[in-house]
Amino acid sequence: MSLVRRVYPFNAEQTVNILSEFGPLVMMFVINALFGIEAGTWALLISTAFAMLAMRVVLRRFPVFPVIASTVTICFGILTLLTGDPMWIQIKVTIFNALFALFLFVSLRLGKNFFKYIFEKTFHYTKEGWDKFTWSFAWFFVFTAVLNEIVRLTFTDTEIYNVLGIEMEGISIWILFKVALIMPLSGLYAWYLTRLMQKHRIEPGAPESMPASGTVTGVRKSGHGPGLAQVERRAAAPGR
Repeated sequence: MSLVRRVYPFNAEQTVNILSEFGPLVMMFVINALFGIEAGTWALLISTAFAMLAMRVVLRRFPVFPVIASTVTICFGILTLLTGDPMWIQIKVTIFNALFALFLFVSLRLGKNFFKYIFEKTFHYTKEGWDKFTWSFAWFFVFTAVLNEIVRLTFTDTEIYNVLGIEMEGISIWILFKVALIMPLSGLYAWYLTRLMQKHRIEPGAPESMPASGTVTGVRKSGHGPGLAQVERRAAAPGR
């Protein structure tokens, strides 16, 4: 595995997903600070639409999960514009994350792992690996939903707060919380899980019960079949 792959284990699809989630928030933060919440919401909607277009151009398709998240963002953003209340765009995070976490827990309970269904053609892990990955992300969604509500209810939009000597509205603090805390936290958590999942990686077409270490026994060292060293090198390659 190359040094770049070790340091940055995300592929093109994962990178586009991360940028499509947090790029619009950065735009909203900047525009909201300069021109107010209505302009900031418009910036969020327009940049979300551009992010969806970028997904189509780069990946040549619309990934399921980012499209769902982007569609929900657009719907709640429109509600904010229609009502003039930023609560809608804020509470969207709580509702979406909580419901998606519940969906993931139910899919695990029913033995229908959602992430495996979506990503099994791209990543190849054991069943235990997929279940751990989904379980971990479900709890992360719960954590971020609760954290979002704490910040939303603590810093109301009708008050002005002093943050490090800078006066900020509640909505500005919420956007800063999303950009400065949740964005790097999500990236680090995804990076950690991606690294952790390497021990559950298997070769394409291999049975899901294959040992997580990728050890292969009974392989000939000579003859027409691949040598043990060749198999081990392939097992150490990225999961794509």
